[in-house]
Amino acid sequence: MSTKYEQIIKEIEVRMGDGRLKPGSRLPSVRAFSKELQCSINSVIKAYNELEKGHRIYSVPKSGYFLVGRNKTDGDIVQGLIDFCSAGPDPSKMPYRDYQHCMNQAIDLYKEEMFHYSEPLGLTSLRHQLSKQLQDLQVFTPPERICIVSGSQQALDLLVSLPFPNGKAEICVEQPTHFSFIESLSTRGLKAIGIEMTNSGIDLDHLEETFKEGNIKFFYTVSRFQNPTGYSYSNEEKRKIVELAQKYDVYIIEDDYMGDLDTRRKADPMFAYDPSGRIIYTKSFSKVLLPGLRLGLAVLPEALLESFTKAKFAADVHTPVLTQGALEIYLQSGMFMSHIDKLRKQYKKKGTILKQSYLQYLPPEAEFTGGDSGFYSTIKVPGRLKARHLVDHLKKKNVLVQDATNMYLPDYRKENRIRLSVSQVPDAKIKIGVEKIGKGIREIFV
Repeated sequence: MSTKYEQIIKEIEVRMGDGRLKPGSRLPSVRAFSKELQCSINSVIKAYNELEKGHRIYSVPKSGYFLVGRNKTDGDIVQGLIDFCSAGPDPSKMPYRDYQHCMNQAIDLYKEEMFHYSEPLGLTSLRHQLSKQLQDLQVFTPPERICIVSGSQQALDLLVSLPFPNGKAEICVEQPTHFSFIESLSTRGLKAIGIEMTNSGIDLDHLEETFKEGNIKFFYTVSRFQNPTGYSYSNEEKRKIVELAQKYDVYIIEDDYMGDLDTRRKADPMFAYDPSGRIIYTKSFSKVLLPGLRLGLAVLPEALLESFTKAKFAADVHTPVLTQGALEIYLQSGMFMSHIDKLRKQYKKKGTILKQSYLQYLPPEAEFTGGDSGFYSTIKVPGRLKARHLVDHLKKKNVLVQDATNMYLPDYRKENRIRLSVSQVPDAKIKIGVEKIGKGIREIFV
């Protein structure tokens, strides 16, 4: 027979399941809940404490308790659902309380700045802090070349339409790539040239031919844990790509939004091989901090600073001061590095489990890529089987995967890839889910 506090936890789970309590919802006060359920205040306090230990709720002094988000672990146990679609950071590992302290301090520190418009390229103090922080990623740049943006996607969206110093017009991009970048291209009617990304990287000879024969303005690449393949370039590959860009007067936009998760301590970004301005380095905090903050940065060449500043001002005047100030405090305090150390271990473990599961359960005809970070990987389904058919088939088995078809440019489209992310899948569920995927492929493979 369950104790009273366990019954209270069950009641909260029921309310989460039927929608009465949603992510971010405030839970009833201790006193109100004890009265409603006709139990002691101590029982409610113990239930709330247990939920907080499990990172399912968090407390705000003088405000009460709030849901962290949908609890996938419990939802999976009850419903048997394994979600390989969700690609955001694990809500239970996010530093809500630490960042709350930083937000409160930022309100006090920057209260004057919040009453007038700020600098389009970001708070000077934050740019100086980021200049120091980036050195850990082997990105050495003065603060004046750093621009704070509302997520790295904003920087990419602005850069695709800006004229570049080389006077060229075409964009070269890995295929597949993440959907938001494809949207930036398609909404502007821009046609891009694709370079196929496989489980062994890209064909550098093909890339050279494209740089040589085309009118390439820039090459867009996610250099580590590429979305959706999960591929990470070696230092030698990065060096060769930079040499080709220098040889044929091509710029590179290096999107390193998950570089913080790289456990290879000697891995360098492409920026390290040419910090002069040939490489435009972008980075986001969405996958390692709180996606809702929408904070990122771009390291720009001096030749683009003026035009980018005007475009940024036209887009949103400036990124919100409060979130910038909180990030500065979070970085300066050392909280960020402590948080990143934990995430690296967590996602490395997930990637290891995923790869082992692929090798054990996927049929030989099904090829897979990536998985090192625990964030992204793809499976190429065999024969004439289309990804959407497998997605629908697996959904009936309570396994969610994503059809990667819309992550290709129209001229390079492939319909036989699915994308997986295990960032929010409990470790114990990864193996079970991949086993179901392997069985699903065998059941419908003709």
